[in-house]
Amino acid sequence: MPGFASTPRFLLRLMHFPPRAAYALGLGPLIGRLVLLLTTTGRKSGKARVTPLQYEIIAGEVYLGAAFGQRADWLRNLQVNPRVELRVKARRTAGTARIVADTGQIADYLAVRLQRHPKIVSAMLRGDGLREPFQRADLEQYARQIRLAVITPDHPLD
Repeated sequence: MPGFASTPRFLLRLMHFPPRAAYALGLGPLIGRLVLLLTTTGRKSGKARVTPLQYEIIAGEVYLGAAFGQRADWLRNLQVNPRVELRVKARRTAGTARIVADTGQIADYLAVRLQRHPKIVSAMLRGDGLREPFQRADLEQYARQIRLAVITPDHPLD
């Protein structure tokens, strides 16, 4: 898979620092429009693991795409322990995650993301080898290589 998913892991870990620092400095309401902090429990260590991720809130649930598919560490943590903590803008809540592998549901999520954030999401899809204009069949094909986590928060975020 070309593009983002071929980025070395150490670079991706370095990319985690700025959003975490922004939240720590109280700038969550500014960057929280696009990025949340997800805290999972490490599947081996049992320690809290914080990952900044882009997200969408759809019908009161939080949707997170895993560009690395099943290999994403945070997603693998969810498979062992689906309880999470979320930090979105200035709000914090706990929730329960479920993993979605259905290509139709993932394609629906991608379509929502394209509608809400066309420039960012188009660039990401192009970086992973898709060509515009994106058709439903393209999104379903792309959906086969990623996974989706849907989190039901204990308290509403919107």
